[in-house]
Amino acid sequence: MSFFIAEALAEGGAPGGAPPSALEAALPFVILIAFFFLFAVPQWKRGREQKQLLESLAKGAEVVTSGGILGRIIDVDDNFVLLEVNENTQFNVQKHSITQVMPKGTYKARKRTEK
Repeated sequence: MSFFIAEALAEGGAPGGAPPSALEAALPFVILIAFFFLFAVPQWKRGREQKQLLESLAKGAEVVTSGGILGRIIDVDDNFVLLEVNENTQFNVQKHSITQVMPKGTYKARKRTEK
């Protein structure tokens, strides 16, 4: 057993060479900061934009859900939105499923083309 320990110690301790420069030592931190700005900051921006969109929802707005359903808002609750998708068809969707507010007239134009 002591034979293996003696061989390990005999092979040498620390490798030779100069210590890493300050730039080489800071490189991992620079890479982490770059990834932070490339991925985290844009995600935060999209989150803020989605929050503003949900807060701006009002009765009469024409919206598209994450499932691609176009409708007009009939009623807005804290968690749900009542959408009119046809003259006689209304249903509740979760507020966070609304992804886009469409320009006024989009809903009417779609109804005219279907008839």
